[in-house]
Amino acid sequence: MSTNPNPKDSIKSTWRRWDKSEWNLSHKMLNKVNAYHVDLDREVPVHPKTDKVPYVSDLSMHRWIIIHGVTPLLLHQLYVYFTGSNVGPIIAYFYYYYAARVFMTRELRGLREMGHTYGFLDGDQHERDGVPDVGVTKALMSVMLGGIIRPLMITYLTYNANLTPASMNWRWLPVEISLYGIVLDFWFYWYHRIMHDVDGLWKYHRTHHLTKHPNPLLSIYADSEQEFFDIAGIPLMTYFTLKLTGLPMGFYEWHICNLYLLFSEAAGHSGVRIHATPPNPLSWLMRMFNAELVIEDHDLHHRKGWRKSHNYGKQTRIWDRVFGTCTDRIEGVASNVDYDNMVIMPVF
Repeated sequence: MSTNPNPKDSIKSTWRRWDKSEWNLSHKMLNKVNAYHVDLDREVPVHPKTDKVPYVSDLSMHRWIIIHGVTPLLLHQLYVYFTGSNVGPIIAYFYYYYAARVFMTRELRGLREMGHTYGFLDGDQHERDGVPDVGVTKALMSVMLGGIIRPLMITYLTYNANLTPASMNWRWLPVEISLYGIVLDFWFYWYHRIMHDVDGLWKYHRTHHLTKHPNPLLSIYADSEQEFFDIAGIPLMTYFTLKLTGLPMGFYEWHICNLYLLFSEAAGHSGVRIHATPPNPLSWLMRMFNAELVIEDHDLHHRKGWRKSHNYGKQTRIWDRVFGTCTDRIEGVASNVDYDNMVIMPVF
């Protein structure tokens, strides 16, 4: 395992306590968003690993995503109703870019509140890593690129000004959401596993693994080559795969599917000490085969994973189960989950 001798590999994060006169533009922009994983002067509870882990229901997370995802569609449809015309692709891009930005900001702030309420996984051993002093600009660029490129990609490939949100086929949407997470995870699993296993590719993935206790702002923190696949490559492969199966995957459907992806990426890197599965209409079926993913699974991948690893999936454990790369949970074992202590994600 690397000893991180290179100063650029440092994960030390002290800049939030610096005098603000020492901040550059990147520091100020991250601070403006206020999407940190913790507030510095608030207490974070610390739990021994044997303490029960609160449970988050799938319904609670579906409700949160659908309400936040459908609201911009309703506003868009109201605009069409009152004006008699639809917006062009440029306006649509900026509108749905902003909608996704609001979605993510609200989720990150919600995860922060959960962290202050329930603590973090492995919190009795290590606090969560912050955005590194040496990587503030890199982290900011990763977040910005993800927010800019995905809506641009979706708009360019699928937006049709002749179609409004009311044209979306709602009957197909649960199928598209279900298969989007599973198919995306197939492509991600193999891309991710190869990045660990192949010497010539590991160098592009190692930066992402400098953090052993990540936070959501480090979800796409990586070298440029990996960022391209995370932000655009894997979602594009998923989209074309689903289109080949005959699914509609129009602009508005992909918008909702992308929000499910964003939600899971942020929660999966949050380390919040809750038992939560990336929401998928087929989660109940995955549980029957012990193939559902929870926050702790990807957290263990970061904590213990280095080169040859485990828990490569980020939406499910289906492909880890199929190809034998699951590892045992520590705090989220079935006997330690408090199903009576239900956590609800507040919509407002």
